[in-house]
Amino acid sequence: MSRLEAEDLYKVFGRRPDEAVEKLRRGADREELRADGTTAAVIDASFTVEPGQIFVVMGLSGSGKSTLLRMLNGLLEPTAGHVRFDGDDLTELSPRELREVRSKKISMVFQHFALFPHRSVLENAAYGLEVQGVARAEREKRATEALRLAGLEGWEKSFPDELSGGMQQRVGLARALATDADLLLMDESFSALDPLIRRDMQDQLLDLQKTLKKTIVFITHDLNEAMRLGDRIAVMRDGRIVQIGAAEDILVTPADDYVASFTQDVDRSRVLTAGAIMGTPAEGYRASDAPAEVAEDTPIIELFTPCSTSDIPVAVIGEDGSVVGVVPRERLLAVLGEPMKSVENNHREESRDAVPAPRGEGDGPVEKVNAGA
Repeated sequence: MSRLEAEDLYKVFGRRPDEAVEKLRRGADREELRADGTTAAVIDASFTVEPGQIFVVMGLSGSGKSTLLRMLNGLLEPTAGHVRFDGDDLTELSPRELREVRSKKISMVFQHFALFPHRSVLENAAYGLEVQGVARAEREKRATEALRLAGLEGWEKSFPDELSGGMQQRVGLARALATDADLLLMDESFSALDPLIRRDMQDQLLDLQKTLKKTIVFITHDLNEAMRLGDRIAVMRDGRIVQIGAAEDILVTPADDYVASFTQDVDRSRVLTAGAIMGTPAEGYRASDAPAEVAEDTPIIELFTPCSTSDIPVAVIGEDGSVVGVVPRERLLAVLGEPMKSVENNHREESRDAVPAPRGEGDGPVEKVNAGA
């Protein structure tokens, strides 16, 4: 069973929303509804999120992604459709039951930190537990542990105005973690931070996820952030989900020109990993014959040299040391969308600029340059 399921979700603001949904189902678009005084924020959105998965919803401002997120925990009631969490239909719960779910099973981390300025860091982190009615000693214990996980050990007695923006966002994350909620909803949670702190928070979230394995829905307008964080990504446009897939699906096979325009400037060689593009090894394949053995999270830029110098696929090794997949030359080329000869020539030109090629060892500098890539 999927942990979270959205089925045919619609959200229409304005007059006669039910009639508007029927018009949308018959093929009307946003502009037609706007002429009638209604706004279709989300149109026929369906997806599932598996336990322990980071599901990223990406889109420009006005695409409907934040409205969609607020329907997932009942802050907004869908005009039509269903939201199911662990098998329970949240759209059929009473207001009291919904508040219970939000206080114990679903936590939300906002773009703006929403911290209480006159409460300490520890008190802010423990706030969700206070709402639940957890005894003070227990909530302080759990909040202290959440702050440690978020990298704020030693800051418990400080106040929000003593913290940087990144640290304040960590408090917001710790508050969500302290409740031990099964589902985290994160709405543009890092977008107010400067680029370096933003990447640090992304690292923090990925590190936490390795340990906690939460189910997360993460909203962003930033493609690089989506590619970095998402196990699966949904791209929204004008209220509709136009494509759902892993990062490599979005990059390699965009559903339409709109999605392609998002990905055109992405450096695939640095975003995609060996694990993302690997295939199944052929019968009799031996890693000892491979030109290289790499981990699943190895960027594919590091596969250029071994793939260009050998016809044997690169071996992808799992955490237990076993072969979990292979990357043959043809698969790397398909992902890059560039002939191998061009790739080799480009890197030979780069290496000639960096290190003079010794006579008779034209490929030697390529090894040196790529080893440090």
